[in-house]
Amino acid sequence: MANLVVGQGFQDLFDSFTHTAYRQESRDRYNSPDEKEAIKRFMDGDPDLEYIRSRPWLESIRAKTSEGKRFQRVRIVTVPLKDYSRYALWSVQGNLAAGEEIRYLARDQAMDLGLPQHDAWIFDSSRIALLHFDGDDCLLGAELVTDPAKVNEYEVWREIAWRNSLTRQEFIESLNRA
Repeated sequence: MANLVVGQGFQDLFDSFTHTAYRQESRDRYNSPDEKEAIKRFMDGDPDLEYIRSRPWLESIRAKTSEGKRFQRVRIVTVPLKDYSRYALWSVQGNLAAGEEIRYLARDQAMDLGLPQHDAWIFDSSRIALLHFDGDDCLLGAELVTDPAKVNEYEVWREIAWRNSLTRQEFIESLNRA
């Protein structure tokens, strides 16, 4: 496995970008210790509204978007939604309120479009952080890629994903029609 950026080195990627941080999410589950209690409460029918409004990640997004920086994501999800994806669709309200732009794309459509089925951040159209996970869906770290040809390939995929994805509301409406 490649050398992975972890901890503060990974955080530095978010502190050092100058205009755009874009993420493609492609997993049906993320096992983050920070979310365990919030997910449990959501699944038990007692969602934690304070959690989706006040996480440190959201404070960082608010600060950076107030400086004119952009956070964008496309979430590739399996339909019908699995439990984690249902939670994420609900909890994303906090991210949207903080200024993040998040869109949704059904996995079968993403595959038809030829999009990669792994997670990556693209920073400033110049660096890619390919995310690596263990067998229990825990983030191990990021493999940094700066090769211009590879970055260009991911930029093309980003454009395809963004152009074909739906806003949260549009996605919810599409689920209700299905």
